[in-house]
Amino acid sequence: MNTETKQRIKNDLSQSWIVSRDTRRMKLIEKIYQDAKNYSEVFCIVAAEGSGKSEPARLFADQQNVFLIKCKEHLNRKTFLADLLTAMGKNSGGYSVYEMMSAILETILSVENPIIIIDEADKISDPLLYFFITIYNETEDKCGIVLQATDHLKKRILKGVTMNKKGYKEMYSRIGRKFVELPANNQGELKRIAQLNGVSDDFELNRIVNESEGDIRRVKRLVHAYHRKGGQAI
Repeated sequence: MNTETKQRIKNDLSQSWIVSRDTRRMKLIEKIYQDAKNYSEVFCIVAAEGSGKSEPARLFADQQNVFLIKCKEHLNRKTFLADLLTAMGKNSGGYSVYEMMSAILETILSVENPIIIIDEADKISDPLLYFFITIYNETEDKCGIVLQATDHLKKRILKGVTMNKKGYKEMYSRIGRKFVELPANNQGELKRIAQLNGVSDDFELNRIVNESEGDIRRVKRLVHAYHRKGGQAI
């Protein structure tokens, strides 16, 4: 199989992946997003790596006035705000940090039921987490905010509160002094995800679920490998 064919198969599989909206995890996370959007609430969602947090956020971001930013470790204040402005459909070129923050706040306050989803929030530095406090303070009761990350963020916030570290008590207060911990996908739900994506053989379904260790990324990889082999065991 040549490189071009391999890439085509990879693209086809990626584009055709079906997300199950019928799991406990998916129903809970979508309810959190909707409550945050409708009632300008603030939540912090935590779940294990590979458990399926980013995909629900991407799907929900198709709705109007949902602004999704996916964090990266290399983001600084300016690039973080630039990414958020891009999510809002705004140009960030040539603006200072102050001007970008002003544009973000102006956008939030001018639309109906806005929500900001900050995915992989455990990857950003303290100065960027302080932006969360600033945005909250300026848009309280006018904008929903959802932070989502692994439990490293929970441990980091709780440690910061214990150590009386700058900003952490404020942050903890603004998320309601509570972390929403998503339930793990059970074997039946993992099997259903594999079925939705074209695996019908019982042996292969059980193999994929058992080898996945509950990791949605691993399920996806195993399903893709199954299809690349023409629906045969690997």
